[in-house]
Amino acid sequence: MYCQKCRTPLKADSTLDDVSPAAFDLLVGSANKDGEPAPQTHNVNYPQERKERYERAMRQPQSPSHKRTIPPPRDSNPGMSFIEITQSQIVPPPPDPASKSSDNKHKPSDDKDAPLSWQLERHERLFSLLSAHSDIDHPICTECSSMLLTSLNTKLGTATRERDAYASFLKQLQQAAAKHKGEEEKVDKELAALQKEEETAFAELLQLEEQKKQLENELADLEEENKELEKEEQLFWLSRNTFDEKQHELETELASLQLKYAHDQKQFERLQRTNVYNDTFYISHDGTYGTINGLRLGRLQNGEVQWPEINAAWGQTLLLLQTLAERLSFSFQGYRLRPLGSTSRIEKLEYPQRSPDATRNPQSRANSAAPVKTTILELYSSGGAMERLIHSRRFDQGMEAFLDCLNQLGKHVERSSSISVDIRRPSLSRTPSAATNPGAAQPLRLPYAIEGDKIWNRDGSPDHAASIRLGVGFAPDENFTKACKYVLTCCKYLLAHVSNLDSTKPGQA
Repeated sequence: MYCQKCRTPLKADSTLDDVSPAAFDLLVGSANKDGEPAPQTHNVNYPQERKERYERAMRQPQSPSHKRTIPPPRDSNPGMSFIEITQSQIVPPPPDPASKSSDNKHKPSDDKDAPLSWQLERHERLFSLLSAHSDIDHPICTECSSMLLTSLNTKLGTATRERDAYASFLKQLQQAAAKHKGEEEKVDKELAALQKEEETAFAELLQLEEQKKQLENELADLEEENKELEKEEQLFWLSRNTFDEKQHELETELASLQLKYAHDQKQFERLQRTNVYNDTFYISHDGTYGTINGLRLGRLQNGEVQWPEINAAWGQTLLLLQTLAERLSFSFQGYRLRPLGSTSRIEKLEYPQRSPDATRNPQSRANSAAPVKTTILELYSSGGAMERLIHSRRFDQGMEAFLDCLNQLGKHVERSSSISVDIRRPSLSRTPSAATNPGAAQPLRLPYAIEGDKIWNRDGSPDHAASIRLGVGFAPDENFTKACKYVLTCCKYLLAHVSNLDSTKPGQA
């Protein structure tokens, strides 16, 4: 027979009789009456080689040689699943009195005297019992059993400590339960109150959930309305943007038109304040010389003014006189003006005298019509010696004819102004006369009186009149320069009168 651990052959006479009771109880899992494990009986130190062999055999378990079944005792209940270890399985059961007589025939009186078959059967039962109650297959040798006992004692000590720890913890729990037993009632009351509150809160929760459903339905309806309102708002803003764009365009156009209107209004006001006659015929003076458009009219001893400038000045003056006459719708008697710049002239018209019969008879007057005699009077001169001798008379006559035309236009203005004053004047019964009312309106007259070739100030005497003639020698003369200045002054007076007429037209500011 071999050891199931180290495979060492066992002695032929080795039995379990030599195993101590404590070792046997530890192998089969029994304990003493106090619950403490049996003390270790074997404390033998074995060689290291033997121990290594034992550990190697433990790591490589083999199939058991005995079936791990525990035969039930003879007098045990078949329904029980435990074994009473108090009954020794090594020593044969006590003899039954009924069968005592029959058993005594076969059972030996002493184990040593028992037959070998009975001993082998007993050993086989013991080994099966030990193998069934542990994870180790038996039989094992004495050395392996000692090592096994040492390992099992170590595990037993660890399990004992764990048991003590659990017992201590259980004791603490029991003490804590006894200590807090009084608080359980209070906690139960609080739990009951909390349960009631929970029921109340749950009822409120149900109500709130119902309200939540209603609010969710209302919220869904409001969301639908909100979507419709958003669509309407989008359409509104689209129309608003279109309207703003049109309004911006109209405002821009209005601002542009307002700017144009303001510019045109300023331009119109400036044009209203602008006198075309004054801009076209600007009359002023340069010392003792009278000027028209910057051209001096006159000639003194210093000889600064040349004849081309004088000719051009007379051309501008003659053009001014014709313009004023056309503006006043006036025709000169016996003269026709020809403004031609520096070569301007005046045509003197002489009509033939008619007989009394031709005057009374229209037919004879038409048949006897004679051509009009035209005499050209020049308003220019070159200033040469031959010109002085030949053409001096025509130049003087031209200037004298100019004075005559100027006087005619002045008298026409005086007559027209006196008629307008009479029309505006109220009846004599309500308004004092002009003699008794110095502030009454007076007819317009030229500031200088004209007669023939003479022109003088109305406040002065005719003896101090200035002649417009130069004479044969064309000698520089202060009277000629003064007369020219008086002529330009009268022209400026008529120019102001015409400008006043234009400014007082209906529809003008």
